[in-house]
Amino acid sequence: MSQAAVIVLLLSLMGVSNVSFGQSDASELLKLEATIPMANVQGRIDHLSIDLKGQRLFVAALGNNSLEVIDLKANKEVNSVHGLAEPQGIAFIPSSSLVFVANGNDGSVRVFDAVSWKMLKSIPYGDDADNLRHEPSSGHIWVGYGGGALGEFDQKGTKLADIKLDAHPESFQLEKNGARIFVNLPGSRKIAVVDRKTGAVVESWGTGGPLANYPMALDERDHRLFVVTRLPARLIVLDTDQGKRIATLHAIGDCDDVFYDERRHRIYAIGGEGGISVFQQRDADHYDELGRIKTVSGARTGFFSAEFDKLYVAVRKHDSQFAEIRIYTPIP
Repeated sequence: MSQAAVIVLLLSLMGVSNVSFGQSDASELLKLEATIPMANVQGRIDHLSIDLKGQRLFVAALGNNSLEVIDLKANKEVNSVHGLAEPQGIAFIPSSSLVFVANGNDGSVRVFDAVSWKMLKSIPYGDDADNLRHEPSSGHIWVGYGGGALGEFDQKGTKLADIKLDAHPESFQLEKNGARIFVNLPGSRKIAVVDRKTGAVVESWGTGGPLANYPMALDERDHRLFVVTRLPARLIVLDTDQGKRIATLHAIGDCDDVFYDERRHRIYAIGGEGGISVFQQRDADHYDELGRIKTVSGARTGFFSAEFDKLYVAVRKHDSQFAEIRIYTPIP
């Protein structure tokens, strides 16, 4: 038996499947097109959002207590909104030109006019307001917060629903063609499935061993949920019909954002270990890691725009490395 075959056998006994050898040259997967400096941004950078029509990128500079605004036409930073309290999640609403920013320090969701940058409202959630998701069908916004809850509110700031969970929610995804919300709960070592019509947790799924499940992406067409864990670093693929674990693959470490590229059937996992894992979905049940693109230690968040066909990666300031946004184009 070859050495590679022995390794595959050992990994399969450990519950790790679909391991690929002979990965592609990373330069064949993502091409670095541009770098946009954010010279005055210090500390950790959290999540991003995008304005497609206005071609702007919004960056939650958590350690800088600011919201950074990037002009993607000119590839430069054009505004910085200060005075936030550890901004984490961002949701831009195209129909109203409003930007919602969740703040971890004071638990507020602050609402800004995306033209004047005047703060219009602050919605209190008490503690650790984190990820935000916009529901296009209703126009409502969802926030994960506190020791364990999802909150729903409208664009005027009126609270509409509050769904209790048994741990703080990290990344969560809303079905477009259904009523479910899939929620990562690393504190209770599972994924909760919430019915947003009834406001109830209807199922809970495990990751099959790996812990610290923070980022999540959804392939709704093929009924697949992609979850990346940190302990150890793994990509877990789940069947959204039954919660069955389909595949487990090694991934980049310290991942905080993962995205599904439906056009290419690829998955991009951005890791603070200093790289991007690129996976190929051969079909709904089979996956390979194609390669890893080297970035910078601590760069673990970003945004993938299918419309612009770009992957934006946030790089934090570290030693002589200034904060910046790196723009990658998938190949081919």
